[in-house]
Amino acid sequence: MARSPGIQIGELSKRTGCNIETIRYYERISLLPAPPRSAGRYRTYDNADVRRLAFIRRARELGFTLDQVRALLALSENDRQGACTEVRELAARHLGEVRAKIADLRALERVLADAVKRCAAAELSACPIIDALSAA
Repeated sequence: MARSPGIQIGELSKRTGCNIETIRYYERISLLPAPPRSAGRYRTYDNADVRRLAFIRRARELGFTLDQVRALLALSENDRQGACTEVRELAARHLGEVRAKIADLRALERVLADAVKRCAAAELSACPIIDALSAA
């Protein structure tokens, strides 16, 4: 398959909103394929790279781990039946993790709200926020 005209890394960064160092990192860990180089040794990307990097970036924004992103990319490139089922299962596991984090954050919110409220009352000689953070 022929590549479209080359896009340099700065343009790839601009189009995807992804930091240049992050792009290089994704190449090092093989989330992005190593791009060909121009005669001047500049990396050159194409529209497929833009789409792949946008996919990676969005998946990371949604909290998928790098390993999960790698699995999603592999499944997205796979035309076999059942790939959608595997993607759904991966997403369902991630949804469970997100819901658990939300529950933890709600509990944290209650603890902090209570500590701030007790601190605002200033009725105690010790700091309730320090006490809340020190509690095991």
